[in-house]
Amino acid sequence: MTDKYAQLVNQGLGRNVARKLGLPQPAVLRRYKPGQPLITGPIVVQGDSAAADKLAAELLAWDLDVRRHAVPREKLGAIILVLDDVARPEDLEKPVLAAGASLRDLAPGARVLTVSRPASEADSPAAAAARQGVDGFLRSLAKELRAGATGNGILLSGDVEPTSPSALAAVRFFLSGRSAFVDGQFLTVSSTDGQLPDDFDRPLAGKVAVVTGAARGIGAEIARTLHRDGATLVLVDLPAAGDHLAAVANEVKGTALQLDISRDDAGQRIIEHAVQRHRRLGIMIHNAGITRDKLLANMDHARWSSVININIAAQLRINEALLASEHFGPAPRIVSVASTSGIAGNRGQTNYAASKGGVMGMVRATAPLLAASGGTINAVAPGFIETEMTERIPFALREIARRANSLQQGGKPSDVAEAISFLASGAAGGINGEVLRVCGQNMVGA
Repeated sequence: MTDKYAQLVNQGLGRNVARKLGLPQPAVLRRYKPGQPLITGPIVVQGDSAAADKLAAELLAWDLDVRRHAVPREKLGAIILVLDDVARPEDLEKPVLAAGASLRDLAPGARVLTVSRPASEADSPAAAAARQGVDGFLRSLAKELRAGATGNGILLSGDVEPTSPSALAAVRFFLSGRSAFVDGQFLTVSSTDGQLPDDFDRPLAGKVAVVTGAARGIGAEIARTLHRDGATLVLVDLPAAGDHLAAVANEVKGTALQLDISRDDAGQRIIEHAVQRHRRLGIMIHNAGITRDKLLANMDHARWSSVININIAAQLRINEALLASEHFGPAPRIVSVASTSGIAGNRGQTNYAASKGGVMGMVRATAPLLAASGGTINAVAPGFIETEMTERIPFALREIARRANSLQQGGKPSDVAEAISFLASGAAGGINGEVLRVCGQNMVGA
């Protein structure tokens, strides 16, 4: 699906007209391509703590141009504010205003990151205020950035340091084009688990991954992205989608399994197929889902039960089988596709929002069960993504949804796939029970 308006205002006469009339001018986002530089331009690491020095040293080891202080009028690729040691709200002023002085020097598609610690009941009131203040600051700053730049935050729990594997992996994800449509979001790194890959362009090499709902749309794009990143794939979809499923499976050199995931034995059949064809299974991507929209006053049993069964009950049954299987692992990964509808709600989607809210609850409760084996489970919550489904939205509503986020455009299926691939990687082993929104910083229902 093409955003023709965005194309128009980014070239020639259309650009000039939009500028004169004050119309939205969504930028062309910097998206990931294998082999490209992680980021273009210097990275300024700001902060006076020892953690800031350590993070700067790690980034230098990646052959990045790292500065501890900005040079006026030099185009910057990124600003990283290390705020792990703030103890009072007053501590925010110096680093925040220093960053503000460099915002006009950000290059198109630049990144702003905060690295801080989450507020907790164990903190002093002043420390909790300062740490929670980072949240409000970052989300507001993200709304001020322009030209495709984004702002996101990394929260370090307990004794996790910015140089732990998953913290570094999160820094790399947010700096790269993989996070193009992730804006105004925080990821919590809760443990020191995880291992950075030998090849950052193939972080899933040697892994076997299952993707449900893989015949079309976001599911097919997830399959392509995981294949590009090195995974061997088992693709699952309904028998009715068999031809499309086979085509995608052939494209990514994977195997196809025609299966209704709502069957009681779906989990066991997925495990048996993966073991028979590939001898192992390490990654489960729950993408399959349906909508049966209706105002609640007009909702019936068929619409409600079918959405709940496919979107959440099936995942619960499959996860139960995976957790009981000796073939799932080691250090397994589960990633589920949720939705911003499950966070903010959406008119006419009480069933869908309940199911996607259920996915997020499931993720939080399953996380401790997987942690014991070094595994993780996380969710990705897309906002407005350019798909066949959103193409059916009436024109006016579709345009409002597209422009009502900080990046003033819809995301692409590849944006969802990039976030999933990151969370499925070995490097993300310290990120568990999280929900990452891929929505351009909005909560429009998917």
